[in-house]
Amino acid sequence: MPPRESFGELLASLQRPSALAELAVLLLCLGLAFGVVTLARRRTTASIWFGRRGVDGVLFPLLALALTWVARLVLARYLHIALLNLAVPILASLAIIRTMARVLHVAFPASALVRSIERTASWLIWLALVLWITDLLPVVLAELDALHWKIGGSNVSLRSLLEGTLTALAALLLVLWLSAAIEARLLAASRVNLSVRKIAANATRALLLLIGLLVALSAAGIPIGALGVLGGAIGVGIGFGLQKLAANYVSGFVILAERSLRIGDVVKVDNFEGRITDITTRYTVIRALNGRESIVPNELLITQRVENYSFADTKVALTTTVQIAYGSEIDRVLTALQAAVQGVARVLADPAPSVQLSAFATDGLELTVVFWIADAENGQGNVRSEVNLAILRCLNELKVEIPFPQRVMHQA
Repeated sequence: MPPRESFGELLASLQRPSALAELAVLLLCLGLAFGVVTLARRRTTASIWFGRRGVDGVLFPLLALALTWVARLVLARYLHIALLNLAVPILASLAIIRTMARVLHVAFPASALVRSIERTASWLIWLALVLWITDLLPVVLAELDALHWKIGGSNVSLRSLLEGTLTALAALLLVLWLSAAIEARLLAASRVNLSVRKIAANATRALLLLIGLLVALSAAGIPIGALGVLGGAIGVGIGFGLQKLAANYVSGFVILAERSLRIGDVVKVDNFEGRITDITTRYTVIRALNGRESIVPNELLITQRVENYSFADTKVALTTTVQIAYGSEIDRVLTALQAAVQGVARVLADPAPSVQLSAFATDGLELTVVFWIADAENGQGNVRSEVNLAILRCLNELKVEIPFPQRVMHQA
């Protein structure tokens, strides 16, 4: 590889006619990378490699970098290379930034703090690239080396701390990427129960993050033996201030392991009713039919009563009442109402609906209609309304009176 040109020599080389040929080759490499990514993306879904639009994934800058690298090696035999020497570090920086961004998006999809860290790291990478191109990076590194102090008898410079931090971040990024890939494979295993897949994914992610943290600390120059004191401090912190957080994490694994609550179950917790959409290690998400979502700490699901409409059986019994006038043909009405309720779409045929004479009320005969549904997650009020409408239509056809209180006023 030829020695790297200075910034002034690079500017002069970019003004040569051969720079146009390099530009054409660079555009060809970018076009080939875009074409390959576009064709490959048609056969797969959004991922770390392809992102959401193909070009915002990791594969595009990596392909462009590889093609540009090969083109530079070939053209260096015939031309004085300048533009491609500049394009390679730019594409390498873009690949690093895209990898970091996509991995963090998968690992922490809704974290504002992670988005801020991602933007800050991207600006730092571009700044380092500019300093390298303009020959200012060695000067900056020398100044960082000049800033040093002693920690525990060791001479530590600001440069070594920054390099250790970058190495630690790279190790954590690799662990997060591996964790996201394993978690996606586990959750895609449709033959295994979803709760079992969830607990396996959470446990795998926690284990890999622990390993990544240990590797990152070692890379940053922090001895693992020093973690004994830190572990004792963390234990005291959990015992006093973090016991609720620790209880929620333990409760999350207990819920997933014993399968008392599963994703998709319809539950009622603290007067909030809805379907469980997610169970994490710290909290459970319950979504009501009106779109509201409740984030319930896992400890609450362990220590308080939870009504689960889907634990042993998805069938739910609902009731509604109606009164008919005294003197009505009760046997005929009971048979007709049972058939009318049976005709409602969501009402189950087994168990069959039943109509019972439940009380002799003041104004009429009170009938209780009992019917069963198997899809409580689709709502109960709507199916009860359909049943009431069917009852009303049936009574109108039979010309059966629905009594109501009447008041007679006499004028003295």
